[in-house]
Amino acid sequence: MTTGPSRAAGEFEYLFPAIKGVQAGREYYVTMCPLRIIPRLFLFNEEELPPEMRAQRSLNKSRVPEMARYVVDNPDSYIFSALTASVNAEVRFESLAGGSGAAERVGMLSIPMSATFVINDGQHRRAAIQQALAENPALADETIAIVMFIDVGLDRCQQMFADLNRYAIRPAPSIGVLYDHRDPMAELTRQVVTGDPFLRDATEMEHSSLSLRSRKLFTLSAVHSAHASLLDGISEDDFDRRVELATLYWQAVADQFPQWVQASRGEITAGGLRQDFIHTHSIVLNALGRVGNALLRKSDDPKVWIRTLKKLRTIDWHRSNASIWEGRATSGGNVTNSRRNVELTTAYIRGAIGLPLPPDEQRAEDALARGEKK
Repeated sequence: MTTGPSRAAGEFEYLFPAIKGVQAGREYYVTMCPLRIIPRLFLFNEEELPPEMRAQRSLNKSRVPEMARYVVDNPDSYIFSALTASVNAEVRFESLAGGSGAAERVGMLSIPMSATFVINDGQHRRAAIQQALAENPALADETIAIVMFIDVGLDRCQQMFADLNRYAIRPAPSIGVLYDHRDPMAELTRQVVTGDPFLRDATEMEHSSLSLRSRKLFTLSAVHSAHASLLDGISEDDFDRRVELATLYWQAVADQFPQWVQASRGEITAGGLRQDFIHTHSIVLNALGRVGNALLRKSDDPKVWIRTLKKLRTIDWHRSNASIWEGRATSGGNVTNSRRNVELTTAYIRGAIGLPLPPDEQRAEDALARGEKK
């Protein structure tokens, strides 16, 4: 079955192999379309229209190159979900010859070439497909599913967009790390966490926030971010060696926080520990990753790191110690994770354990001393 133009009653038409369905009393059709047709079929000129005259949000052009690169770099394993579109035209559906029952819903959908196609969901995928085709024309005959609603009028199209996105929820970052098998850092994080008994027991693998009753100390997404800081610029080509270095580093860090082990054993509550101390929060994990990066650049011998890391025990990690943490890691007593806060938290830890401050952290410290908020 193919997709292409035909001519009927003096007007050219698009022909789509399709399956007919019904939702809320309205017919809709599911079809497949070659990628090469997508840029021509679904034109997008939202820049010329104000929001109230469009049926979609503005295109976020910064998202498109990353999505296109994903397709181009993974031609054998990429996956795009269906586009959803409204068609403003009279269409004709012909069931398969001799079809009955379920077969009556399978046939050919004819749409006039003068029809207007409006994307209700998937405009970024459409733009990414266009860019990916420019980089790799061999993708032209690949296909993508399209759900077509036969509808007329801007109000209905806008309502469809609102309804389609009403209950859309972005997956938690932790489960994104857990399920991402393309990102080497995500793979490293999973191996480090699952390979270390303490981290495996202390890390929440699915959710990216911890309830007061949770017995976990960290989230997988926080550990993942800390690994990005820990291994930034570390020229170690052997993946297994990178896993080993990260594992050894966190073991050395965990030895400096007896309460972590106590919580994992159930001797104290994890929720109480997180509430009273700041050292289990993602901002401190990220800061410890940055500190570890400096240690790894000096030596890959854990004995060298431990001599420095033992000084972590001298820091007052009580969240209530506003003289240290307020304006640095907390604001009004609440932990904040802005880049400036990470820099200031890292700077304090570096100073406490005798490491020099890099320029960005020194600038943040100087600004804090001057009373600047940004």
